[in-house]
Amino acid sequence: MPITSAQRIAGVAEHVLGGPLPIRIRAWDGSETGPPEAPTLVVSRRALRRLVYSPGELGLAEGYLAGDLEVEGDLAAGLSAVWAATRQGDLARPRLRLTDYPRLAVAAARLGALGRRPPRPGAHALLSGDKHSRDRDRAAIAHHYDLSNEFYELLLGPTMAYSCAYFTQGPDQDLDDAQRAKLDLICRKLGLGPGQRHLDIGCGWGSLICHAAEHYGTRSVGVTLSRAQYDFVAKRVAAAGLSDLVTVRLADYRELIGSGTDRAAFDAVTSIEMGEHVGDDEYPVFARILHDVLRPGGRALVQQMSRGRTQAGGGPFIETYIAPDMHMKPVGSTVSMLGEAGLEVRDVHALREHYGWTALAWLRILEDRWAEVVAMTGEVNARVWRLYLIGGGLAFEQNRMGVDQILACRPDEGGATPGRSGMPPTRRAWERD
Repeated sequence: MPITSAQRIAGVAEHVLGGPLPIRIRAWDGSETGPPEAPTLVVSRRALRRLVYSPGELGLAEGYLAGDLEVEGDLAAGLSAVWAATRQGDLARPRLRLTDYPRLAVAAARLGALGRRPPRPGAHALLSGDKHSRDRDRAAIAHHYDLSNEFYELLLGPTMAYSCAYFTQGPDQDLDDAQRAKLDLICRKLGLGPGQRHLDIGCGWGSLICHAAEHYGTRSVGVTLSRAQYDFVAKRVAAAGLSDLVTVRLADYRELIGSGTDRAAFDAVTSIEMGEHVGDDEYPVFARILHDVLRPGGRALVQQMSRGRTQAGGGPFIETYIAPDMHMKPVGSTVSMLGEAGLEVRDVHALREHYGWTALAWLRILEDRWAEVVAMTGEVNARVWRLYLIGGGLAFEQNRMGVDQILACRPDEGGATPGRSGMPPTRRAWERD
């Protein structure tokens, strides 16, 4: 009996990955192979051509974004099955040897997959210059955050909080309530109160600075590198009647000291999932700025995603289509760098499961309003976000990524009480869930 196209594809995949795929494959000619109840990967010749040039995560992702690959069934279940097989050692990451190429070329020829490399789908990042230079960082931020304020309003809802929420009532809690609970938790950890000066580096669409000013009476300054975010926050502040309490600046964090921000000028400083955009070599400078803007006794709160040292980046798909130059480090490394900058770390609060629930809530909104998202951003961008939210949610759920709130203070380095932290003796001040 002749070998079908689907069987040839499965055979190549098994050779490259070291084991059989836990999903079903259907080729362009209708032939199928694989577990009958598993999600089905529908493969075109054009998708195979992409994989010839880019075997692995990026080639598969681009095939899906371009519509050359489709998934019938639960996409999350399919990805989860592949990652589980990899984690258990049944599959390996593609590592091709020179001796593999002749065999793969023959298989590709028999499948009709040889030819010119297909163009990349739109929406990929195009950066130039030295990594984490100011101009390149500005371009990287613009790629992700300047997509469309209207899109982020649709996805994030009225809080416009684009970071891990805090589900005090469990995963079924309303997302907006969970985001407000996160904002309250941050404000309580910082001990914010009327008249206190608060700096938010990487303020996004202004959710924290507006919440702190409105509900805690702070005088908050937000800093963003995104022009779209800056314009949005300026309008939001004016519409909320907070112009006397909230200011937003369009600036790089490296421009803060000496350009309108004095040393020891703030009672509190926050960085909510902005540190992932700071490179490993640049992070000591970033940490020192967090220290220097605080008065003695002031507090810093860093909410930041983490990953193991061997997978510090976001991965080929995320770094190409979502957040170029993203860098995540183990939480212990971040704690060490904050300590080396002169801050005293007082509390580390892991929120990993909460990010899985947050991503799932965003995904539900995306799917429920799919037609609007496609009309607003295009089919490719909509698929980018579907893949991003499904993959990211699973990464947090399966402990391949983490997220933590790190609370620190700048100790009193002199004066009558050297070493005084100003921190409460217990966590009770911020544990009102």
